[in-house]
Amino acid sequence: MTDPDTATWLQLRADLIQSFPQFYDLEPDGPLLMDLGADGWLLEVRPEGKVLCQYGVSLDEVMALMSDGTPEDLGTDEVAKQAKYFLQPAVSQYRPLLLQSGFVEETEITDEFVAVTFSRAADLRNRPKLEDLLRWCRGRIGKAS
Repeated sequence: MTDPDTATWLQLRADLIQSFPQFYDLEPDGPLLMDLGADGWLLEVRPEGKVLCQYGVSLDEVMALMSDGTPEDLGTDEVAKQAKYFLQPAVSQYRPLLLQSGFVEETEITDEFVAVTFSRAADLRNRPKLEDLLRWCRGRIGKAS
């Protein structure tokens, strides 16, 4: 499903929050997010029918690590390259499993963060199958209960 109607999404959101109280949102009626343990992975369900497992870092955090407290003027491209390098150990731990399970890898770079995202299409009208996928992600990547 690529374009669920608003009522379907809003009902699904409410149902998912009941089933997974760890979900939160950053905007009303928008995607649902869940922290997958303490190591920084996020699980996201988007209204267009995508499930994402994402690991990222803020560019400010990377700049602080690179400059070691000195006020150097570092270019965004240089910082983004270092961020991707910084993400690789955590991402490589789960990359084979996620790719074998039908997820597609992408790297997202903005002025604020760099993230490696693994996305997979999901049928939002098939709630049992969606919930199984979410439980699988939590069990494989997250240590949340």
